[in-house]
Amino acid sequence: MKKFNEEMNVAVFTTRYVYREGKPILYVFHHDEDGAWEFIGSDKSVNETDYMIIALEEIIKLDPSVLELADLPLGWAAYRDRTDAPWNLYLME
Repeated sequence: MKKFNEEMNVAVFTTRYVYREGKPILYVFHHDEDGAWEFIGSDKSVNETDYMIIALEEIIKLDPSVLELADLPLGWAAYRDRTDAPWNLYLME
């Protein structure tokens, strides 16, 4: 099984929809400019106040399948249509 290079207590971005309301993680971004990780669902009306910062280990507890993306390069993202679908990778522009 893959492991993230980052420490388990590193801060990552998610939304209240994912963390508090249990919505599935469908999009993962590994930002090129700062190396930050972002784990969000399909909610279209996400604004700044919907975002939360939590530990990477909390994301893994919510959805262990994100471990498949532990080696996602900087500047890349992944998405899936539903939690039982495979991740699709793409280069962010």
